[in-house]
Amino acid sequence: MDGPQLNTYLARIGMARPVRADATALRELQLRHLLAVPFENLSIHLREPIELDAEALVNKVVQRRRGGFCYELNGAFAALLSALGFTVTLLAARGFGRDGLGPPFDHLALRVDADTPESWLADVGFGRHSHYPLRLGVHAEQADPGGTFRIAETGGGDLDVIRDGEPQYRAELRPRALRDFEATCWWHQTSPKSHFTQSLVCSRLTQTGRVTLSDRTLIETAGNQRHERTLTGDAEVLAAYRTYFGIVLDRVPSPRTPPPSLTVRVRLPSPAAPERPGASSSRE
Repeated sequence: MDGPQLNTYLARIGMARPVRADATALRELQLRHLLAVPFENLSIHLREPIELDAEALVNKVVQRRRGGFCYELNGAFAALLSALGFTVTLLAARGFGRDGLGPPFDHLALRVDADTPESWLADVGFGRHSHYPLRLGVHAEQADPGGTFRIAETGGGDLDVIRDGEPQYRAELRPRALRDFEATCWWHQTSPKSHFTQSLVCSRLTQTGRVTLSDRTLIETAGNQRHERTLTGDAEVLAAYRTYFGIVLDRVPSPRTPPPSLTVRVRLPSPAAPERPGASSSRE
């Protein structure tokens, strides 16, 4: 990332260039990124290809002023942090769901080393999550505006990230590259079992809570207050994307239709004409 692009990225999140790549700067960078860049899966429902390349991801966030899901947001954030002098390691993680752990490479998180002995778990791509990076190697509870977090070691050497007593995802510590996430990224874009193909969402942290557009339902939260309304008409939906997320679209994303299931029909031989030895049944 060259100097002008770095300055444009910092302007995108409303932050001046930090003097040092330290923990204080990392905290502010993560919070400002969450406040400015939405978590969204609109590309899937706009039928836009998602390219896991650092330059393409930064271009989407900075030049196109879009958001993305974990691979895109944390991929771009990693490029920003690296350009500022942080040491960044990509970590593969698996989200916890109703059916247990998700597939391998289900989530991308970041280990960040600053100019202190401590390492940090940074994440701007998990939707509702911690506002600030979490300390790695600290197993006590960590208070955050997003909840009370704890990082617990598993028997296999991985780390479970727990929020308010509920496990969120399990992260490996082995360094990864963006290309390692391509297969699962493609699965999330195409599989009818992926929650990203089943739902359409755009969500952003705000100074008082969160704003989310789920298909055509606009949800605003502030403290314990929640306001929800259904948008009518494409013009109102497009205006909401512009107003609340700074996203300018030329059409409304439509929920992706899962591909039809494959049906294989087998024509069996008639009982009156038994199949000859060595012959095989025909398939359509």
